Amino acid sequence: MKAAVIVFPGSNCDRDLVVAFERAGASVEKVWHKDTALPEGVDIVAVPGGFSFGDYLRCGAIAARSPISRSLVAHAERGGHVLGICNGFQVLTETGLLPGALMRNAGLKFVCRDVRLRIETADSGFTAGYEAGQVVSYPVAHHDGNYTADADTLARLRGEGRVAFRYVDNPNGSADDIAGILSQNRRVLGMMPHPERAIDPLQGGEDGAAMFAALSRVLETA
Repeated sequence: MKAAVIVFPGSNCDRDLVVAFERAGASVEKVWHKDTALPEGVDIVAVPGGFSFGDYLRCGAIAARSPISRSLVAHAERGGHVLGICNGFQVLTETGLLPGALMRNAGLKFVCRDVRLRIETADSGFTAGYEAGQVVSYPVAHHDGNYTADADTLARLRGEGRVAFRYVDNPNGSADDIAGILSQNRRVLGMMPHPERAIDPLQGGEDGAAMFAALSRVLETA
């Protein structure tokens, strides 16, 4: 598995993603946002958490218009895998790769703690290492993690089985308790919680390691 991790000004989880992918056996390259092309032969592109461009305008809005984002969208449109975490999820909605938007938390405060998530589907490369209905624990750290979409979009996500994760105890007011969603081809995942920060007992848990291990298996055999 070959992974690329995009770095924007203000990204702060790029190293965490590199470590998570490398522990799963991947070769990883970092890609600066001003680059115009992804590395040759890349299997998955990851957009990390942080505060790209200081979260000016809207979270992820400026990053979605960086030069590398055109290549990110093209990679997804070719059927490549894309993972967007926290600010990365916001970027993916701003590029149009995923529907909906991430709004200010319902409590109007930054939330930083471990949360319980329910795996809603194991039918994707990202969630193949879990069982549907399984409850895992990942940390969250966000101010604008309140997932919002219109009623038709929410119904479509439910009907197509594209909700990957739901909060057991919703920390931010997200519609339908949504913590992560998949694209129609199930190869793009956007999520607010941080699996890359839950890959080692020294971090407080390793529930996130199964995601990267599953991706490695799926992409190595693709």
